[in-house]
Amino acid sequence: MPHEDAKPTLNPVSLTLADAAAVLSRAAGAPITAARLEADRAAGAPANADGTLNLVHYAAWLVRETSRRD
Repeated sequence: MPHEDAKPTLNPVSLTLADAAAVLSRAAGAPITAARLEADRAAGAPANADGTLNLVHYAAWLVRETSRRD
């Protein structure tokens, strides 16, 4: 049973685009928007069946995309 004072937690394998954008913005120290993540999905970034984002899969996709450009 969750404690009443427990803070909600984020699941890195199933984040909404808004939550993923917030996490990535904090990690990058630069703004990352949900619109940017949606554009990445349209460009082929992986998404879970329910439309959420798995940060590990997304990071792997970013690495592949970056290495293709170099």
